[in-house]
Amino acid sequence: MEDMKKRKMDEGSNNGSGETSTTQDYLRSLLDPLNKSQLVDLLSRLGSQYPSIAEEIKGLASADPVHRKLFVRGLAWNTTSETLCAAFQMHGEIEEGAVIYDKATGKSRGYGFITYKHMESAQSALGAPSRLIDSRMAVCNLACEGLTGASTTPDLAQRKLYVGGLSPEISSEMLLNFFGRYGDIEEGSVAYDKDTNESRGFGFVTYKTVEAAKKAIDDPHKLFGGRTIIVKLADTHRSKTVQTHLPAPMVPLQVPMGAGGYAQPGKAPAGGGAPAGYAYPQTVAPYPASSYPNPPVAPAPYPTQSRISYAPVPSKKEPLGHSPTPPVGMGGYAPYYYPKQ
Repeated sequence: MEDMKKRKMDEGSNNGSGETSTTQDYLRSLLDPLNKSQLVDLLSRLGSQYPSIAEEIKGLASADPVHRKLFVRGLAWNTTSETLCAAFQMHGEIEEGAVIYDKATGKSRGYGFITYKHMESAQSALGAPSRLIDSRMAVCNLACEGLTGASTTPDLAQRKLYVGGLSPEISSEMLLNFFGRYGDIEEGSVAYDKDTNESRGFGFVTYKTVEAAKKAIDDPHKLFGGRTIIVKLADTHRSKTVQTHLPAPMVPLQVPMGAGGYAQPGKAPAGGGAPAGYAYPQTVAPYPASSYPNPPVAPAPYPTQSRISYAPVPSKKEPLGHSPTPPVGMGGYAPYYYPKQ
């Protein structure tokens, strides 16, 4: 009897597993034609209704580094990997963090990466994307977004300002404190030389709102650090700079012929090769017969006259000596002969 019960239980379990596999295959065949947006909507609805599905989605997302890795730009040239990690460790445990250096020069390239151990830590850091690191305003966003993060919104051209005429003593922190009176700043710093780390006399400030940027531009008091500074949209300054550095227009020149001029029939061109810019031998396409019609025949200016025949005149031998009759000259006058001197 016990053996019979075990057989029935084994058969039931086998049938259940078969039905489960069949159901999964059937669901996969239904989900396969759906696009990404449809699948995201479906899973978000199921996750909001069933907590177990939501936890499974969170587990898969947290295991993927794409949700835990941040891209940090706007770093100072002297910022190290240790300084970068120290600025972000307040949000949670850091798995990896490093500043990217140029392989040829060994100098910082002005950006780095932070990878958190948990996805929630990365989300906390993204809640305050701008922060001061070594007197420079650095900005972070998900590494998968690259430079197409939150700061590259369509209104970025109206929020980013160019500040020129700065004193060499003005630091990035002083710049941010001065322009912070107009509104919240998302990003900003003084432009420094990579080799000397000295100020280049200008900088950039990006506000979080367009209204704050307009206030900074419209303020008539442009004195900062004992100098009159220039404040305008960075996009306008960039377009003018590009126009002043445009190369001169290039005039196309005809390639000169090699020695020997044009190829002659039956002879190879000079130098053993074809003339520069021309194929050898050259073939000329025939002109169509109807391309150039024959010119019209001009009418004759005078009527054609018929030829008049005259009777033949017999030739006779004239006698030697003076002519018995004086020859008649032009117009019927007798010719005048000068005596021989």
